[in-house]
Formats: sequence, structure tokens, C-alpha cells
Amino acid sequence: MYHTYGPFGWGMGFTWFLAIVLLIIIIWLIIRAFRKTGTPSEPKKTAIAILEERYAKGEIDKKEFEERKETLKNS
Repeated sequence: MYHTYGPFGWGMGFTWFLAIVLLIIIIWLIIRAFRKTGTPSEPKKTAIAILEERYAKGEIDKKEFEERKETLKNS
């Protein structure tokens, strides 16, 4: 006599598949939760720090640096 294990005849293999998928989802949710609560690897930079960094790299000249610095102070 043939036994089908379940309403659709998928057998026990499908039950194991669902269990593994459920386990993977639980592990993924745990990892995701810990990543959000962990400390950031790099602190956020302020606008003036980014401006100074760009000036130091030579991306902007002194005139543009001073103009943007003044704009940041006034806002």
C-alpha cells in the first residue's frame, strides 16, 4: 500500500523543505536585527568636515572653500 503523507501527496520531503526555509528565515531575521542595533563602523561626518576634506584633496579651490564655509555658517 502506498502512503502519501499529506493532502497533496508531496511526502515528508516537502515538510523538511519547509522546515529548512523557516530556519533560514529565522536566522536571517536575527542577523538583520543585530546589524541594526550595532554601532556604526564609521561616524557620520559633518558638512564642514566634508568640505574641509574636499579642500584638502584639492577638489575645490580656496575661494570656493571659503564661500561654501560661509554659506554653512549662515544656514
